Amino acid sequence: MMGSDYISCCWVFGCFGNLTLYKEAICLSPFLECPPMGLESLKIDDFQLHASSTKRYGLGAHRGRLNIQAGLYEDDLYDGAWCAGRDDPLQWFEVDARRLTKFTGVITQGRNSLWSSDWVTSYKVMISNDSHTWMTLKNGSDDLIFRSNREKEIPVQNIFPTPVVARYIRVNPQSWFSSGSICMRVEILGCPMPDPNNYYHRRNEVITSDDLDFRHHTYKEMRQLMKVVNEMCPNITRIYNIGKSQGGLKLYAFEISDNPGEHEVGEPEFRYTAGSHGNEVLGRELLLLLMQFMCLEYLSGNQRIRHLVEETRIHLLPSVNPDGYEKAFEVGSELSGWSLGRWNNNGIDIHHNFPDLSSVLWEAEAKKLIPRKMFNHHVPIPEWYQSQNASVALETRALMAWMEKMPFVLGSNLQGGELVVTFPYDRTRSPGVTREQTPTPDDHIFRWLAFSYASTHRLMTDASRRVCHTEDFAKEDGTINGASWHTAAGSMNDFSYLHTNCFELTMFVGCDKFPHENELPEEWENNRESLLVFMEQVHRGIKGVVRDLQGRGIANAIISVEGINHDVRTAADGDYWRLLNPGEYKVTARAHGYASASKKCEVGYEIGATRCDFKIGRPNLSRIREIMEKFNRQPIKLQVRQLQTHRSGERLLGT
Repeated sequence: MMGSDYISCCWVFGCFGNLTLYKEAICLSPFLECPPMGLESLKIDDFQLHASSTKRYGLGAHRGRLNIQAGLYEDDLYDGAWCAGRDDPLQWFEVDARRLTKFTGVITQGRNSLWSSDWVTSYKVMISNDSHTWMTLKNGSDDLIFRSNREKEIPVQNIFPTPVVARYIRVNPQSWFSSGSICMRVEILGCPMPDPNNYYHRRNEVITSDDLDFRHHTYKEMRQLMKVVNEMCPNITRIYNIGKSQGGLKLYAFEISDNPGEHEVGEPEFRYTAGSHGNEVLGRELLLLLMQFMCLEYLSGNQRIRHLVEETRIHLLPSVNPDGYEKAFEVGSELSGWSLGRWNNNGIDIHHNFPDLSSVLWEAEAKKLIPRKMFNHHVPIPEWYQSQNASVALETRALMAWMEKMPFVLGSNLQGGELVVTFPYDRTRSPGVTREQTPTPDDHIFRWLAFSYASTHRLMTDASRRVCHTEDFAKEDGTINGASWHTAAGSMNDFSYLHTNCFELTMFVGCDKFPHENELPEEWENNRESLLVFMEQVHRGIKGVVRDLQGRGIANAIISVEGINHDVRTAADGDYWRLLNPGEYKVTARAHGYASASKKCEVGYEIGATRCDFKIGRPNLSRIREIMEKFNRQPIKLQVRQLQTHRSGERLLGT
């Protein structure tokens, strides 16, 4: 390596006379920033991370990943950073890229901990090709010192003056918080160099064949993309909004159906929502990709997609919290941290902002008010929640109105930061208990619905995969009851189940809340089949129409399944859907003013709901009561006496 190239390398490293190393560790120009290598997203395996020393296993090098979250207690095996065993300037954190890589920068955080305050305030960077001979990045003749963190959670990015190429990179802390220790969470920015032998090609690397718009979209870009897809498939799509955010942005929904804008009798309605936490952006992009994919596949004649579109009314709401998303997007995927943009503009967590109906139901059960004074479903919203002083987000009110308006049968909200599917209840039944198995009466079908997504995801049920943070959900088949993970009152899942007919689950679709743009194609491949399979579950169980003897549909008729203490109701046209696992069930339909009717309904193993219709009539007593209501009770007696007198007179006159 000669001339100006050699001089530029000497400026970065200093001249040590090791020309062999310089030939491999070249400096590249012009400068282009590289994406994250994948410490946060787990592309980088544990065995690629090393350290000079470790305080204990739970604070080992494998925990030095950007945004990793700690366990609750200090003796946990899953702590929130790499922490050196000694506090001196000789400590280092190392990443083996496994191939020549162009390194362009480093991002650092302090230790995630409720109890400790540890972060590094400055560091050096060293590179090597053999892990034995190391060079320190230079500023002229001096070692280049990078200023780092001022607290433990906000990520700090340092871009190298000139990119450098090597296989190994080390971060060498030089100073740290005076009351703390050497602890770091790290992400490395780097581009793999061409490898003609493909020896270091990442194992199980996934490349998508779908020609979709794989990038992060601002609010305006999201709206434009929805418009483009709508114009491509005008006969099966529709854009509408369900309300506005606190910041005045419309909450746009995208409908996919063979009759957009219409509820078809007998056709179930399904929904996906995403972005209730504005910084968990993968779900948002997955729904934008899903609408593109379904449009293109429908046009190409994909029979599976055509069947879904023709037999289901699908609603996609990609950004529940657009205000929060814009905050996170402005900072960027690696620098938004774990929480920036999570809440709406009023600081409200939208997903947990719904009324706590589980407590209302359980209190009524304890007082034995069910079913005498209260139903076991469609639990009413408490008065205090509807008051003007209640801390209810505009976004939450919009969601509730939407959920009450549409006869949704099945839904899911997509979130991030983990790989697991959770299902109701999300609140523990025992007071003061933070983790407790709290099943709904529909626990069996909820478990199946959760497993249908997790088992078809590329990673969720992989027993060999690394845990995202502290929980090994793969041991539980990638699913968990929400309350047995951590209790949360007023979740969207519990509200949906208790106040509407819709069974709602939460899909945590990736360890990284805000993956870099270049990771979106692989994340799409990880989740695509799961997104489709879960939608298809809306056709599992029984369905039908409840009609009167004249053939008219009866709205709000109650559908009960023997042995399951949770009913559903018919929609405006008398049609209903009841999600059930395979088996034989005794089903009863009843409505105010009508006689009840029961029948056996069998659910098979194949997708496709069993038809189970009902015809119910009015009993004589009900007709009498109806007439009495019509004549306000008292006048009816007068009219009956007048009618009897009139008939007696007719007999006397011989007529």
